[in-house]
Parts: sequence; structure tokens; C-alpha cells
Amino acid sequence: MGIKRGTTLAAVAAVVALTATACGGDDYKAADAAQPVAAASPQSNQSNQSKSGDYGYETPASSAAGVGAKSAAGQLSVADNEKIGSFLADSSGRTLYRFDKDTAKPPKSNCEGDCEKTWPVVAAGDATAAAGMDPALLGEVVRGDGTKQLTIAGWPAYRFGKDAKAGDVNGQGVGGVWFAFAPDGKKASKAAPSASTAPAASATPAAPAASAAPAASATPAAPEAPAEGQDGRLSVAKDPKLGDHIVDGKGMTVYRFKPDTAWPMVSKCTGDCLAKWPAVAPAEKGEGIVEKNYLVLERPDGKKQQTVNCWPVYTFSGDKKPGDTNGQGVGGTWYAVAPDGKPIAVK
Repeated sequence: MGIKRGTTLAAVAAVVALTATACGGDDYKAADAAQPVAAASPQSNQSNQSKSGDYGYETPASSAAGVGAKSAAGQLSVADNEKIGSFLADSSGRTLYRFDKDTAKPPKSNCEGDCEKTWPVVAAGDATAAAGMDPALLGEVVRGDGTKQLTIAGWPAYRFGKDAKAGDVNGQGVGGVWFAFAPDGKKASKAAPSASTAPAASATPAAPAASAAPAASATPAAPEAPAEGQDGRLSVAKDPKLGDHIVDGKGMTVYRFKPDTAWPMVSKCTGDCLAKWPAVAPAEKGEGIVEKNYLVLERPDGKKQQTVNCWPVYTFSGDKKPGDTNGQGVGGTWYAVAPDGKPIAVK
């Protein structure tokens, strides 16, 4: 993305400084690495929701005028998109979305203020299940302001201010936390049209041709979330020595590489290194993993790599089964990853 001529160097510097601060600097200090720190508290998370861009929303002015605030859904329908598969739409054909920061059990909306202006709430009241959809999935939740919001499988429902017309799915994957509803209330995904569909194995990232250190993508892409239950989800596991640490969907330990940098986000593992330490592909974030800066890095070879708190993450070819931690401490540069994204060092 280019910067307009009128933008001053000072403004650019300020943006870079703010982003760098958000991603943090080097955290390979013994004191930090010895004891993993828990993810950010819900209170600090709540305050961040009023800030622009944290969860895929912008200032109120960005909302499209065509999307009414807190209007009911009416007769739901099932639409299809070549990229995301089947999804739910309201009586006007507008796509309905769910927010990962919300909860379904119990139902609760955490989208308020500017968030609500970019992601208008779908009011409860006259919603009717789509053909073939279980009517029992429809419900409602009382919001903080006393109004009632439609829920689908317990998840509060929204529209997206930048969907200009029926059938638009511009909100899919925004911020890595917004997804269209599938007819069963889960996240819409072309990869898994039904629960019985076996997940496809992720392709091993190819080694880049150039040996020079790769440059970070200027704008981190939103995570490409796999369907619920697929191998792409990262989660937290326990180990007698390491304690809580991140594993991939197959239970394989996830690692960080000390020479990498968080800002700019750069992976220094290329060529033969990648053959031994495959980059973790974009993955859905499981419960307990740090929410802030769960981003995706675009590598020079065009492959995308998941980061945790801006740090690129990998698995180790020397780990043969779930629970193996053979990569821990290798070369003094490879460490398992704590749920807050910091490296784990065992004394």
C-alpha cells in the first residue's frame, strides 16, 4: 500500500512506532522465558475493544449506510459462495456474522461502541430458520443496553458495514475474528462442508529461492481460519517440564526461532532450516492463547505463516508424535512457545 504524498514523515514514524510497540521487542531474557506469562486479562481486553482496528472494526464513519442498526433478520436463507461455501443470510440477502470474542455458552456479546457501528447487531424478534436449518439453533441474548440480539447456536449475530449488497462476504476473516455463519451456526468454510469431511493435510511450505533474510509483509494478513475441529487449530497443552505450551491441531509442539524478529515480523528460517522446522500455516486460535497480535506473516515465497504475538512459529521434524518436545533448546535458538507467545526456557 502506498502512502499519499501529503502524509508527513512524522506521521509514518508514529504509525511504525505504535505498531512496533504493540508487537513488542526481544523477549529472550531469562527472567521472561523461565515462567510463561498468562494471556492478557479480560479487563485489559475489554478496554482494547474501544480502539480502532483491534478486532477488525474501524471508526464509525466506515460503516455502510445501507446496513441498518439493530434491524431484525426476518426469514433466514442459505446462500453459497465459491470461497467460503454455504452461509446464512437475512431476509435481504445480507450475510450474517459471528465474533470470536463473543461467547456462546453462555451467549454474550463483546462488540460495543465503535465495534457495534461497524458490525451492526441483528435484533431478535422475527427471525425464522432457513430451509433445512434446525429452528432450535435460533435464540436471543440481552445486551448491556437492554436490547435483545439474535443468536445462532448461542453466538450473537451481526452484519458487516462494508457489505454493500446481498451476497457480499467482505467480513469473512476480518481481523482473524469475524466469520460468516454456516447453516449449523459454526464458521462458514469451504474446506469442511460437513462434520464428516476429513481435514486436508497442510502443504509443507517450500523453501524460498533467495538465501537473503526474508522481509516481513508490510500489512499482516488476517488468519485463514480452518473449520472448527480441523487440524489447523492451535491449542494449549501441558508438559511435566515445559508446563503450558502451544501445540498444533495434531498435538505437535510449536516452537520459536531466536534469530527471528517480531517487528518487523521476519522469519530467518529459510532453505534447509525450513525442511527441519516447517512453518506453521495460518491457524485458528484455540482457547488460552494470547489474543493480541495473533497475525499471519506472508513469507517471500508467497507462503503464509502463523505468528503468536507477532513471532513466527514452527514445528520440528524431529518430533515424531504428539507430546514430543525434542526441539526444545536445540542450538540454543529454538524454544517451545508459551500461551502468551513468549519462549519457554526450563532451568
